[in-house]
Amino acid sequence: MANAEKFIILPYRKNRGNLVPGEMRQASNAMSAEKIATSMAARFIGVAAYAVMVDDETGDMSSPRLLIRHGEIADLNPA
Repeated sequence: MANAEKFIILPYRKNRGNLVPGEMRQASNAMSAEKIATSMAARFIGVAAYAVMVDDETGDMSSPRLLIRHGEIADLNPA
């Protein structure tokens, strides 16, 4: 089982009063993810860039680490 670190950007919008994630985008590195998130911030109620570990065999994502956030975002690690 091989794990690799990937960088994703997740925009958020409101739907019937609830915060919902939009279409996830991928970036090549952390700096790129932060730049993309910042450029998207004006168009969404919230945007977050994360570094996540991805299992190459299953595609499962784990261990999200927040790189940058703008506005309202959902908690990916609910207690």
